[in-house]
Amino acid sequence: MKYDPEKHHRRSIRLKIYDYAWEGVYFITLCTEGRICIFGEIIDGEMCLNEIGEIAVVEWEKSQEIRREIELGEWVIMPNHLHGIVIIREPTDSESPSPQETGAGRRGGPPSAQEAKQVEPRQMRSQPKSLSSLMQGYKSATTKRINVARQSWGEEVWQRNYFERVIRNQRELDAIQGYILDNPRRWAEDRENPDRQI
Repeated sequence: MKYDPEKHHRRSIRLKIYDYAWEGVYFITLCTEGRICIFGEIIDGEMCLNEIGEIAVVEWEKSQEIRREIELGEWVIMPNHLHGIVIIREPTDSESPSPQETGAGRRGGPPSAQEAKQVEPRQMRSQPKSLSSLMQGYKSATTKRINVARQSWGEEVWQRNYFERVIRNQRELDAIQGYILDNPRRWAEDRENPDRQI
């Protein structure tokens, strides 16, 4: 079917006044295309990775090695999705430009409501050292390696978008960490589980 901008207009699920390069802690969920279970299976409440799942793990761990501004918190690869906590912090490299110089927001995290209104539209697109840049890089790296492994050239691995939530306090962080750690045990009830009994 040919793309028709009138019929196929995609609404962004990103917050329009939020710059995802600001320092902060984020909860992300990334689902496979069609939510197909390609990373392995849950056995007795534990995730058992297959070869494709191992690729997803290696590339996720590599993310914080190649991006100095990224730190990974708790995360889990599930049969058809990834949950993770991502921390974006100011690089410690003295040669790195400050957030003010890059338009990434003020030091210390998200801006006030007044400052948020001043975010330029270009800042809402993918930019270096941002959450969207991390997601694009991860999806691209895993897709290439997975398609080589299963000899499925050009196939989509991930859904086009991803879900994110800004974690605003310790209570939210504790709850999300618990959710991630408990996710394999609760797979039978997981809304991402295609075999879930409703």
